[in-house]
Amino acid sequence: MSTTFTVDFFCSLDGYGMARGWPGYWGKEGPEVREDRVRTFAQDQVLVFGATTFRQFRKFVVEYDEPYYDSLNELPKIVFSSTLEEPLGWQNSTVLNEDAVTAIERLKRTTDVPMRSHGSVALNRALLAAGLVDRLEIIMFPAVSGRAGEAALLHDGAELDLELIESTVLDGRTQKLVYIPHLHDQIPEGVGPQRRNAD
Repeated sequence: MSTTFTVDFFCSLDGYGMARGWPGYWGKEGPEVREDRVRTFAQDQVLVFGATTFRQFRKFVVEYDEPYYDSLNELPKIVFSSTLEEPLGWQNSTVLNEDAVTAIERLKRTTDVPMRSHGSVALNRALLAAGLVDRLEIIMFPAVSGRAGEAALLHDGAELDLELIESTVLDGRTQKLVYIPHLHDQIPEGVGPQRRNAD
């Protein structure tokens, strides 16, 4: 028995997950982005959150109206936290007060239900560094967050080689990129620019 773990991340072109003074989706949402979210969260899966993202989404699903929020409410959810206690204020949620890397490694071996984590930068950075992420799904919006950018998943994290398995343009402007991540080990011989022979 085993399953897959997917990291699902929204970002601007410069890799930030959010930006001060910008609206959600950087104001670039469209029907195809929303349809993608509906399809994504209609799947049978367990959602995995860090505490900060869990708290944010627990509020979002009450205060805002997105077509996939009913699915977020219905799906089983795990949140890694040493401070949150049940009841968690969001249906179908369970708190795990343990090391996330150890727990996800165990869960991947002992369940066959896929797991998905959206946002949760610190959590997912650790899981990427541990080699536990099977798919990295990036939805990249046509904006540069610049100095306003925050929550960059891939900045200062592990070095990764990415195998592109899917590329889709949504609403004619937003890219969905799906990768299989591999921890970067060493550079193979013979790649990159080659020095001229000295004659």
